[in-house]
Amino acid sequence: MSLTLIGITGIIILLFILFFLGTPVGFAMGIVGFCGFWHVISLKASLNMVSTVMWATFSKYGLTVIPLFIFMGQIAFYSGVNEKLYHAAYRWVGHIRGGIAMATVMACAAFSAICGSNAATAATMTTVALPQMKKYKYDPKLSTGAIACGSTLGVVIPPSVVLIVIGLSTEQSIARLFYGGIGAGIVLAMLLMLTVYGVCRIYPEWGPVGPKTRFAEKLKALSAAFEMLLLFLLIMLGLYFGIFTPTEAGAAGSFLALLISLIQGRLNWKGFVNAVTDTLRISCMVIMIVAGAMIFGKFLTVTRIPFEIAGWVVGLPVPPAVIMLIIFGIYVIGGAVMDALALLLITIPIFFPVAIHLGYDPIWFGVTITVITTLGAVTPPVGATTYVVGGMAKDVPLEDVFKGVSFFLPAYILCIILLLLLPDLVTFLPGLIRP
Repeated sequence: MSLTLIGITGIIILLFILFFLGTPVGFAMGIVGFCGFWHVISLKASLNMVSTVMWATFSKYGLTVIPLFIFMGQIAFYSGVNEKLYHAAYRWVGHIRGGIAMATVMACAAFSAICGSNAATAATMTTVALPQMKKYKYDPKLSTGAIACGSTLGVVIPPSVVLIVIGLSTEQSIARLFYGGIGAGIVLAMLLMLTVYGVCRIYPEWGPVGPKTRFAEKLKALSAAFEMLLLFLLIMLGLYFGIFTPTEAGAAGSFLALLISLIQGRLNWKGFVNAVTDTLRISCMVIMIVAGAMIFGKFLTVTRIPFEIAGWVVGLPVPPAVIMLIIFGIYVIGGAVMDALALLLITIPIFFPVAIHLGYDPIWFGVTITVITTLGAVTPPVGATTYVVGGMAKDVPLEDVFKGVSFFLPAYILCIILLLLLPDLVTFLPGLIRP
């Protein structure tokens, strides 16, 4: 059996079998990578490779940025900042037809900027926003669809764990990826809100008009969320002016979030313990996925699959844009059957060199494929974010949640097309950062 065939067998058969058996993603990739490396080289070489990768992964200073930003998000969550953000967004656009659903998308975007996690944003906003939309007689399909899709902004709008991992994997500037994510995140958020408007034009009864609020009430609601908005600005401006590195930004953000929560008296001891516990659990999961992907990547390297695919794609007698569309199509399909972070870590060693060879900006490519894989967070069979919303909205059938999500899928496709046609939407802000 050729090396390429061995690699394909590992990817298609063993990896997917382990996924569908419920094996955690990081362990599945690690097992396949270890066994494949053993088969191709030797047991001793495989054991040495695993020990080297595990040490290199868990001793890497750059990875400390992951638990720091996750801890900042958990502090914000347990101190109730999510309720403030939702209330502020509702006061500004709740009087428009479908406005509460639009406010939910805005609140998801704001909370995502602090949290950086799809699942945490989905769980938070389902708890906070769904009762309000029920109160104003919003259709469950629109309500749950807006929450599920709005929550995917968590991996695009910084600080995003996915963008951090992409930066570490490709040795790109995390700060530049963050700023690229701002442009893409704003475009996607606006398109999701336009989708809400369009759906409510077709089905007016799905999004009844909420009460109007005076401008003074709007300002008051905005001022209530001022502390966390200021926290986000301090982090991004600190990165922009080079005051601190991304790791230092995570530490500063965690400290400031904790300080604000304690001053306001909104974080008790139980909430602090829960924040620490959830941070440890989520951080371990993410870092194990990174370690498993690195082991799997070593296996792919010895099978020469990345080089074979890169050579095949580059050799296609078509323009670079068509090749990029083929790569995007692979990400769309892969995102529907795999965890987004795992998919990115598996495929980046294959397609990142191709994109660079074709002359595409590395920051643009990293941000754009992140947007594409957010589709996988809401589409079956994985659709993790949709399942989170469906699991928490116990009186809404899961099929209705997926129906609601389906209305928003064209927004993702249009966003991807815009990023492909207008790359400056991603690259403009990163280009302003000092080298």
